[in-house]
Amino acid sequence: MDARALIAALRRGEEPSPDALRHFAAGLADGRVSDAQAGAFAMGVCLRGLSEANVVALTLAMRDTGQVMRWDLDGPALDKHSTGGVGDCVSLVLAPALAACGVYVPMISGRGLGHTGGTLDKLDAIPGYAVAPDEARFRRVVADAGCAIVSASAAVAPADRRLYAVRDVTATVESLALITSSILSKKLAAGLQGLVLDVKVGSGAFMKTDADARAVARALVDTANAAGCPTTALVTDMTQPIAPALGNALEVDAAMQVLTGGKGKLYDLTLALGAPLLAGAGIADAEARLREALASGGAAERMGRMIHGLGGPHGFVDDWRRHLPEATVIREVPAPASGVVTAIDGEALGLAVVRLGGGRRVETDMIDPAVGLSEVLRLGQRVETGQPLARVHARREPEAEAELRMIQAAFVLGETAPEPGPLVRERIA
Repeated sequence: MDARALIAALRRGEEPSPDALRHFAAGLADGRVSDAQAGAFAMGVCLRGLSEANVVALTLAMRDTGQVMRWDLDGPALDKHSTGGVGDCVSLVLAPALAACGVYVPMISGRGLGHTGGTLDKLDAIPGYAVAPDEARFRRVVADAGCAIVSASAAVAPADRRLYAVRDVTATVESLALITSSILSKKLAAGLQGLVLDVKVGSGAFMKTDADARAVARALVDTANAAGCPTTALVTDMTQPIAPALGNALEVDAAMQVLTGGKGKLYDLTLALGAPLLAGAGIADAEARLREALASGGAAERMGRMIHGLGGPHGFVDDWRRHLPEATVIREVPAPASGVVTAIDGEALGLAVVRLGGGRRVETDMIDPAVGLSEVLRLGQRVETGQPLARVHARREPEAEAELRMIQAAFVLGETAPEPGPLVRERIA
């Protein structure tokens, strides 16, 4: 393999062959490709793009540079991926709900990125929970609880890990071809028989327009299906946080409320994502099965089994607030005027949580699992002057005080309630 020939072909606008992409991915994984060559490749793809066939070839090539799981279970292995949003703790509800319906969910999740929270960071708020178990324990928990939410091991898609780090420092993260191959190389390495994608659009998402979200969803669905994994994408609304809480322990609390009988947008989105995934796996009455799993306590029981199997407290679901960390300072964010909430800047709220210590500004930052926002008002709710828009959970008083004005500014108050839009804007199959 000559990486220079591949890079030169990209520069000229020529399509590389699938063989060339496979060799390049192998070189990323074993070090034969230098950082300079990886950066030049990423820039070439960013500027010139790749054909659909070559996005599939690159995805499979990066997947195959590491371990690809194989499962011997009495039901299909299914999963969900979200492009990221605020108050998005759907995975913590959906995975055990799916498990209670008789399927298996070996969910490989990630850390927070930018203003969005990460599922692994939320699970770190549970004392003892091991997000990076060895393979034997991972398989044991999946078989017993029906689900396990963990991080990708170093053996999963090492070529992508290398290329992603280079993209982060070469301004090539936005390439649709590279986004698609990065996400799916890791998901397909989990040995899935079905996948649902939650592509978020709105103020709290990375994609702010329907067109951008649709393009990402279409690329992911086409590539995953061509790679042999039946996949559906839902373009979902992120004009306000999914749960009325942002921050790691606070979002675990929100998820547990739904698992033990609560309703709201988090419940609705769980059904919207889970039903097509189960139906695609041949399970009849999918939405009714999910509703029963949540209402009966079956989903909560699976959650408790997963948590205990991965080192967390026994009986967590019976008294979860006793185990979750709490902030030392809780302050109300007073409304500066009376009115109806007509818009919410979700990204601003997410960044406030990051500044409080609930996310990372640099890779080495330590996360405080207790900080964040709770009781966040919803679109259309009326508030009087001085009443709380939300509550800030902080480590110290000055940190809470510093965020009050920023959080106030994230809420737009008016006289007329906005027309509620659909939670699911589009389905792409």
